[in-house]
Amino acid sequence: MEKIKHIGLYLCPFGFFRIVEEGGAVVAIDVVKERQEEERPSEVTDWAARELHEYLEGERRAFTFPYRLVGTPFRLQVWKELEKVPYGETTTYKRLAEAIGRPGAYHAVGGAVGANPLSICVPCHRVIGTNGSLTGYAWGLPMKEALLELERR
Repeated sequence: MEKIKHIGLYLCPFGFFRIVEEGGAVVAIDVVKERQEEERPSEVTDWAARELHEYLEGERRAFTFPYRLVGTPFRLQVWKELEKVPYGETTTYKRLAEAIGRPGAYHAVGGAVGANPLSICVPCHRVIGTNGSLTGYAWGLPMKEALLELERR
C-alpha cells in the first residue's frame, strides 16, 4: 500500500517552507523560492509550519510536531547527535565526529549534515567550522547567519 504524501507550502522570510508529511510525520522541510507544485497540506504540515513561524518570531526553541528521519545508519547517527545541540549554541564537524566515535570522519559528517532533510528542527545551522567560521548551509550562508543571529538574541 502506497503511503499518502502531503506537501504544504508556507510563506516565510526566505521564500516558502516546503513541508512534506508521510504517514503522520514530517519527513522533509525545504525552502523554495516559489510555488512549483500542487499543494496538498495536512494537519501535520500546518502544525509544523506554525511551529517554524513561532521559531522565526523568537517564540519557540523546540519543536513538538511529529517528524521522522530517514537515511543511512551513519547519517541517522549524525542527525541524532545534531538534535542534542542546544538552542543558541554551536558545535563543529570535528566535535560531531568525535561525539559519534568517528574522530577522523569529519568530512563524512559534513556530508551527512548537508544532507539533513529536516533543517531547523534538526539544527544543522548550528554547525560551524573548527576555526569559528560559518561553513556551508543547504539554504545558503545568509540564512544560516540569520538563524544563528536569531538564536543569539
